[in-house]
Amino acid sequence: MVTESTQRSDPTVDVPEPLFADPAAEARWRGRFTAARISVPDWARDAPAHSVYSSNASGTWEVYAWDREADAHRQVTDRPQGTRGATVSVDGTEIWWFDDTDGDEFGTWVAEPFAAGERRQAVPGAERGYPAGLDLGRTTTAIGWSTDEGSTLAVAVGDAALRTVYAHTEDAGIGGLSRDETLLAISHSEHGDSRHPAVRVLQVADGSAVADLYDGEGKGLEPVEFAPVAGDTRLLVSHERRGRDELLIWDPVAGVETELVIDLPGDLSAGFYPDASALLVAHTRAGRTTLHRYDLTTGELSDLPTARGSVGGADVRPDGSVEYGWSSAEHPSSVRVLRPDGTDEVLLTPPGDKPAPSVALQDAWVAGPGGEVHALYARPEGTSRPVPTLFMIHGGPQAADEDRYSAVRAVWLDAGFAVVHVNYRGSSGYGSAWRDAIEGRPGTTELEDVAVVQAWAVESGLADPAACVLEGWSWGGYLTLLGLGLQPERWAVGCAGVPVADYVAAYEDEMEPLRAFDRSLFGGSPTEVPEIYRTASPLTYLDEVSAPVLVLAGENDPRCPIRQIDNYLDGLAARGREYAMVRYDAGHGSLVVAETLRHTAAEITFTRHALGMNLPVGDEK
Repeated sequence: MVTESTQRSDPTVDVPEPLFADPAAEARWRGRFTAARISVPDWARDAPAHSVYSSNASGTWEVYAWDREADAHRQVTDRPQGTRGATVSVDGTEIWWFDDTDGDEFGTWVAEPFAAGERRQAVPGAERGYPAGLDLGRTTTAIGWSTDEGSTLAVAVGDAALRTVYAHTEDAGIGGLSRDETLLAISHSEHGDSRHPAVRVLQVADGSAVADLYDGEGKGLEPVEFAPVAGDTRLLVSHERRGRDELLIWDPVAGVETELVIDLPGDLSAGFYPDASALLVAHTRAGRTTLHRYDLTTGELSDLPTARGSVGGADVRPDGSVEYGWSSAEHPSSVRVLRPDGTDEVLLTPPGDKPAPSVALQDAWVAGPGGEVHALYARPEGTSRPVPTLFMIHGGPQAADEDRYSAVRAVWLDAGFAVVHVNYRGSSGYGSAWRDAIEGRPGTTELEDVAVVQAWAVESGLADPAACVLEGWSWGGYLTLLGLGLQPERWAVGCAGVPVADYVAAYEDEMEPLRAFDRSLFGGSPTEVPEIYRTASPLTYLDEVSAPVLVLAGENDPRCPIRQIDNYLDGLAARGREYAMVRYDAGHGSLVVAETLRHTAAEITFTRHALGMNLPVGDEK
């Protein structure tokens, strides 16, 4: 099952072909991954027929142009490791996309004609760096980047040279330009806490401060966007003054601030309608999303009729139509449009076959040390007894598992595993106190919640206690490695994608915005609070690891760099532990469909082998 790698001495997974014995099952799981998907389109403000979106139709996630009037689609980018991030100029004549190297997220913006043509550096004078925001006006560009020296925010007006308006060693980012392009909103963390930023509005002309908004320790603010009307200086801001994500309107010129009291129990996010008379509000609670229209004059809240599930991006067209992405655990994602007359229909249909549906998620609320922990779970169809169970731990940590379609979850279910998602303390969508409960004690806090859900899964008859698997990517990969060392009695196998494995080495090598995040989360750097980093580092607990471990990592990852993963693997090897490694030439995850297939097959192959289960799946011979 394992062979020797030619790159290092790491064992690598030998993935059998096929994964499933039944040809129909084999085609179904692969089809879920290879089926073309698309993102919600962005469009040019002054030429809304010119749109851009991302799609994996070519086998790699790339940028596409869509001329709505001609209903013509064009693939814009074609790069070996795919392309993240694109927008379209206000007049619709250019597409801007971020040009990094092999997925390392370090690069600069390039621009090319909407209808195809020669590419150029989008903003002459901008340094290569990690992106820290971009907003395009008719004549003004606001752009941000970060390097090891900190954050730089700059503007270019007309043909004038790029001019720095803000620079600081702490994390900062572009919030947005006012519609008349005289004001620029930024987020910053001069106070030293990038998890709870402040807002400042600057004069574009000279970079001088117009006004500041800061709610104090532990209460973050985020600029969303200025009202999309010339001369309107109102800024939509996200705040957490009452312990959850809510909204306020701030006019930094007039000095007027209005909190919006919206009677919905979960976390709120929003954007303006085109005439600035209302907000499109997304309400997230317990892993599901609803959409609403909030009238800024009357305060009336209207429900928008979307199906039960999760919304991934939504915006309002000039005609009042709402375009949004939607999926549920059962139903694959679709890009839809809700028209002013109430009609809800598919907006874009990707080419090729549709992915097969999957199994619905159920909810569980489990008593934990910090309050009830919300979990989402599904068991393989046709089963009723305890089964091998995958605890699929989300990344972030400021994220959450939701009732959305997942080809990865679906194939594990097909392979005979129940799947459990845990929205541990640290997750978004359950209020500020829940999200911030991990500060000063990261890793161990989340695992306490994972442990009570694992115990519930065993006691309820869902999970086989001898076949519980811990799996995750990014922060979920980190929690996987940490859990294998801290809770060895609970886990039979671990699969960790792009994890933090040696936290001190990770801090030394990671991108500066993540160092700032870590300082906010841990209460300082490894030099300042060494014991907290030691306690939180999977490397500390290598002696306790007993379960077989699979690690998957990108050679160019700026978030969870490869050196610190190698340190952990060397420690496993020195102790004679069973492990395997999948290394790939990309960054923090892959945008290449075939690579994602390989990763998923490797995890299932490794896990079923470790548990003594048949391969291919369904082969009882």
